[in-house]
Amino acid sequence: MIERDWLVLVRQPAFVRMVLAAALVLGSHAMNDAFAIIRWSDAGISPAVSSVLWSESVGAEVMVFVLLGPWLLDVFGASGGLALGAGAAMVRWGVMAQTANVAALAAIEPLHGLTFALFHLGCMRIIAETVPRSLAGTAQAFYGTVGIGGTTALLIIVSGWLFARLGPAGFWVMAFLCCAALPIIWSLQLSLTVMRRAQLPTR
Repeated sequence: MIERDWLVLVRQPAFVRMVLAAALVLGSHAMNDAFAIIRWSDAGISPAVSSVLWSESVGAEVMVFVLLGPWLLDVFGASGGLALGAGAAMVRWGVMAQTANVAALAAIEPLHGLTFALFHLGCMRIIAETVPRSLAGTAQAFYGTVGIGGTTALLIIVSGWLFARLGPAGFWVMAFLCCAALPIIWSLQLSLTVMRRAQLPTR
């Protein structure tokens, strides 16, 4: 039964594309999670200022989860929310690669609300729309372990190698991963459109 559930999920084009996009965008946070504070410390930013910057990202995440996220998804759609999150992540990692200016960092840290919270909410909405209710728990487990957990663990190791050799420029690789997610999100939108049209009642 469990094996059959997995087969049903991997045969859902929209679900598979969503997981792939999540693996790239949410996984790209690995370098930030592991090396942002080290990057800021090396640039002479004090622990107090680093704490404020980190708090900005956490506050933005909570704001999107609690207030703004559902509204943004209603406006842009689930796949549009994913594209917005991926684009914001490209900007965020690009700035991290280029500068440790406190003003610039203060401007980009709130993007975490889009790069993580909105993206995650969009993925949850896509699961709710595309996966049979009986498989929702299995789908979320697969998304959480592969799309987030497994990829993040792998990219933390890769990030260590990149940071040791490239320093902050390693964030450009994370930006590239988010760029690579955009065509996947576009094809996801096509899959969702086809699925919704197939579900329309015929006259």
